[in-house]
Amino acid sequence: MHELGMCEGIVEAVLRRAGDRPVRAVRVRVGGHPVDPDVIEQGVRMAAMGTVAEGADVDLVLEPLRVRCRPCREETPVNSATALAACPACGAVDVESTGHEDVVLESITVDAPVGESR
Repeated sequence: MHELGMCEGIVEAVLRRAGDRPVRAVRVRVGGHPVDPDVIEQGVRMAAMGTVAEGADVDLVLEPLRVRCRPCREETPVNSATALAACPACGAVDVESTGHEDVVLESITVDAPVGESR
């Protein structure tokens, strides 16, 4: 998934849930997508400019895609720095991907709407 599209999607989800309440923090879990956390954080900040989510802290939880070797059952994480061509445990090339390839908005922290007293 392209990072810009991912960031815009995250902000759209945040805005749907926040309504008109200012957003203080966002927690997002990214599974299976080899992404640069700094790029995602900057992209979310840019996509949030001019919205109630502008300036919100971004907490990214990255879960790399994992592959399992069918012959020996060894599981290995795959990230942007490594491309798994063969199982590091036994050398077999018969591997299957495991884990999730999801982007999940886990939580948002919001303030009370502007003008609302507590």
